Amino acid sequence: MGMLVNDNQKLPTTKEMLDTFANFLRLDVANGDASEDTVKTYHKLIGQFVSWCRGRKITPLKATKNDIKEYRRYLVETKKHKPATIALKLSVVRRFYEAALEYGIIKVNPAIGVNPPREKKDAAERINYLDEVELKHFLASIPKDNSVKSLRDRALIAIMALQGPRTVEMHRANVGDIVKEGNNWGLRVEGKRSIRTIPLRPDIAKLLLQYLEARKNKGEELTEDSPLFVSIGNRAGGKRISRRSIRRIVDFYLEKVNMKRMEGRTLSAHSLRHTAGTLSLRAGADLRQVQDLLGHKNPKTTAIYAHVGNRFENNPALGIPVKLL
Repeated sequence: MGMLVNDNQKLPTTKEMLDTFANFLRLDVANGDASEDTVKTYHKLIGQFVSWCRGRKITPLKATKNDIKEYRRYLVETKKHKPATIALKLSVVRRFYEAALEYGIIKVNPAIGVNPPREKKDAAERINYLDEVELKHFLASIPKDNSVKSLRDRALIAIMALQGPRTVEMHRANVGDIVKEGNNWGLRVEGKRSIRTIPLRPDIAKLLLQYLEARKNKGEELTEDSPLFVSIGNRAGGKRISRRSIRRIVDFYLEKVNMKRMEGRTLSAHSLRHTAGTLSLRAGADLRQVQDLLGHKNPKTTAIYAHVGNRFENNPALGIPVKLL
């Protein structure tokens, strides 16, 4: 299947290893269905590792486990990366050597067992979200002039803040992904490794249909393959909205109401997903329902939302009948 290295063979070059890795990404990652963003990220991160090797005069093919540990130390001490970032970079290096092992270029993966530093930060502290009052104020900042742009922004942000899809899921959604079952509406979204249907609130479904009707009234012919959310403007009008543009739209309205940067918090498009998870649990939804809504594989991920904010109101120590003052 590959090129086994023996003493009589010329060692593969770094370029050949990178080519093998590219083929590995195309055929093996995500069972051959890796997203374009994932492939780009893997290429970028492995390029950084190869550059580090070059600066240390290390041939990637001959790198040892100790070399990978030195790379980890470089990420910690020189680059000052957070544990989560280091975990991603080491994971890509591990996949790089996994590809070389798969194709018979090496016999041992030197990155196996080189783990990132432990995350010392409270997991719940990473959850930035809008509380109910803030969310109402945020949504009220979007114009109600029934223009295509305003209807798009209201539908997009309402879905993200109340139903919790990822930015990439909104980017990928097509008109044909809107589904109707009886009197109920839903939106089929494609996540990291799965497809799920988000049940839409009736008011969100109505807003979404108004947005599509406004596009048709402007002369656009919609098909099932038409992008659900499109750019609006002279240059890119009608084209599928990019993930970056979605983030810019959210940031625009956050800045408009002075919520982008608040004391102890910096909000973003991803904060809307956190908002949906946190407020749903507070409104009485059970953990399993929110897990399904957000498309979490691990219920522990969803459980983090249950601890946000409520840790003070639901402090078990409050129930202990001991008086101090």
